[in-house]
Amino acid sequence: MLVHHLNNSRSQRILWMLEELGLPYEVRRYERDPKTLFAPSQLKQLHPLGKSPMIEDEGQVIVESGSIVEYLVEKTGGRLGPEGERDAALRYRMFLHYAEGSVMPPLLLKLVLSRIPIMGRFAIRRIQPMIDVHLDFIESELAQRPWFAGDAMTAADIMMSFPIEAAYHRGGLDQTRPSTLKWLNKIQARPAYRRAIEVGGPYAYG
Repeated sequence: MLVHHLNNSRSQRILWMLEELGLPYEVRRYERDPKTLFAPSQLKQLHPLGKSPMIEDEGQVIVESGSIVEYLVEKTGGRLGPEGERDAALRYRMFLHYAEGSVMPPLLLKLVLSRIPIMGRFAIRRIQPMIDVHLDFIESELAQRPWFAGDAMTAADIMMSFPIEAAYHRGGLDQTRPSTLKWLNKIQARPAYRRAIEVGGPYAYG
């Protein structure tokens, strides 16, 4: 399996998941443009979207974090998939998509606005309450159980890692939400997570 890895990107989650699963893989590194922070044009030679994460496996090119994660769960016969009762499976599915569909967009918007002088600061005042709604929801969920889906870590936790790390660094996540911070410290202490950081290189949100 070949992982097309872009620095400081969501592809760090894919490296972590592969380490957790113990699957063999190779990494091809790409660097963002230092001014625009866009991915390099070489990625468009592999897929029209020109985005990372992107993997190649068994003749297939697969993009989008959620799609790759679900592919890896299926490839390994359900490892890191939902376990136990139906409620856990529903939570798993919801958080798998919630990470990119709901919580990440306002965090990304805040990042973009932070780079706009004066007007950006005013706009952020409207964005932060939206982020806080998500952080309060996440805190309430993690106060009830050790992992997002239930008692065991799943791919839903891997998907949620990037937005929570982003929230810690720029979205207002702090000691007022102790259950979320406990979860964040727990994932970052995992050997597989640490190995993925070593493989992926410097990571702005790790």
